[in-house]
Amino acid sequence: MYNEPLADTTLIGCPHCDLLQRLPELAPGASARCPRCDKELWRRREDSLNRTFALTLAAALFYIVANSVPMLGLTIVGRAASTTVIGGAEHLWQHGQQMVAVLVLLTAVIAPALQIGFMLAIVLGAHRERPPRWVGTLLRHHPTTRTWSMIEVMMLGVLVALIKIADYATVIPGVALFVLWVLVFLLAAMQSNFDSREVWERIQWAEAGAPASAGNRVAEGTP
Repeated sequence: MYNEPLADTTLIGCPHCDLLQRLPELAPGASARCPRCDKELWRRREDSLNRTFALTLAAALFYIVANSVPMLGLTIVGRAASTTVIGGAEHLWQHGQQMVAVLVLLTAVIAPALQIGFMLAIVLGAHRERPPRWVGTLLRHHPTTRTWSMIEVMMLGVLVALIKIADYATVIPGVALFVLWVLVFLLAAMQSNFDSREVWERIQWAEAGAPASAGNRVAEGTP
């Protein structure tokens, strides 16, 4: 059993105190707060879709670069070696750290790719006159990809490792190391500029066409 959508999309329940209230019309950049607990319910972003689209494209380009060029290089006893993010996960796997390798691959490669890919598809679908239902499906799953995307955690781990091995080897930061830091801020900016409520209100739900379809079937069966 599924609930039926309300015709009045301005009704909203506060996620903090459960107060049912009606959202007012907001100007771009303005926000609405709950009168009971004073929590922000919604902030209307300015030009949300276009800004998010531009930031998502930039994040996609930086992601490709970050996973294509070396992240770190080491020189020790005259021997030099370098690795990429995926190469680091592969190295962990080959040295018996399968669980760590899977976590690195999931949080630093797969989840960010899904986060960027889902957002790009959502924004492109939302630019249509009536966004299809699959946009809503991606919107429901997008927060999960954002939760598992932990590039910043990986970067902190890399910095700690660099400090520990600095006395034993010469560390050469790669281009990907700097690109990944930029990508962290791009992903944060992408999320802060995205207005999911604006997209939810535009999605074309199947229930909207049900009465008309039923009416057509009755008309077609009428002698």
